Amino acid sequence: MESENELGEYLRARRAMTPPGAVGFPDDASRRVPGLRRDEVALLAGVSTDYYIRLEQGRERHPSEQVLQAIARALRLDDAAAAHLFRLGLPVLGPSVPPTTTVGPELLRLMNGMHDVPAFVVGSAQDVLAANAMARELYRGFARYDNLLRMIFLDPFAREFYGDWDKAARIAVSNLRASSSQFPGDERIERVVGELSVRSPAFAALWARYEVRPRTHEDKHFHHPRVGELHLHFEALAVTSAPGQHLSVYSAAPGSADADGLALLRRLAEQNAASAEAAADTGADDTMKATKAMKAMTEEGNLRP
Repeated sequence: MESENELGEYLRARRAMTPPGAVGFPDDASRRVPGLRRDEVALLAGVSTDYYIRLEQGRERHPSEQVLQAIARALRLDDAAAAHLFRLGLPVLGPSVPPTTTVGPELLRLMNGMHDVPAFVVGSAQDVLAANAMARELYRGFARYDNLLRMIFLDPFAREFYGDWDKAARIAVSNLRASSSQFPGDERIERVVGELSVRSPAFAALWARYEVRPRTHEDKHFHHPRVGELHLHFEALAVTSAPGQHLSVYSAAPGSADADGLALLRRLAEQNAASAEAAADTGADDTMKATKAMKAMTEEGNLRP
């Protein structure tokens, strides 16, 4: 899914998203393109228009650090977006550390010990690698709890679940962009992007905006089918021992209605766990009874003359 001119595509997308008025240019009806023109970016960055055009077209592939810094300032890029620009313009030579999908036993123990909050581990492509009981209960309405991007864009339940679906979709895509920047060429990320680009026009449109923003924390609004409204705070904690993994945790202010909602969510999770355990015990009993019956029939057959 990687383009042969990622730097140029990124520059074009970010240029189109920069309001002329924000950088001192008039924004009137005479403009025929969204955002800034190429010559305006070149003027702000202190480079020639021809040089900037060659950058966008991919005919110039070795910009200096100073040029990239000037373009980042011209396009008003924040730290994450500027870092992505530098990764594209000044690629690091040598092998990069690949992301890992194996969740360590210590992290699993930590996650499962969080009995009062939903917690789960995601990988570089936003695959759900592990989840505690409350997290599984929180997302129970989805057909599959496997990849956050697929859930948002391909499961109809997402439109009911997220209080602001557009915001959730935008943040999820910009977070995936950030991950793809950190792990260029990652096959799993490319498969997710390829599938969603084909199956979801909404994802394809957001992916083409080239917004890069890692999701570290935010406030979320959910419509849970059994608990009701939930306003939770989200934190994503990077797992330094496992590249690409994050421990995601939802919490609520103590004493709030949302804290009561989490308490109800925990009771539902415990009830489901008890039901599953009872069903497993029943299945084990049935298997044991069937085994005994088969053994008795076999012995009876062996005793017959």
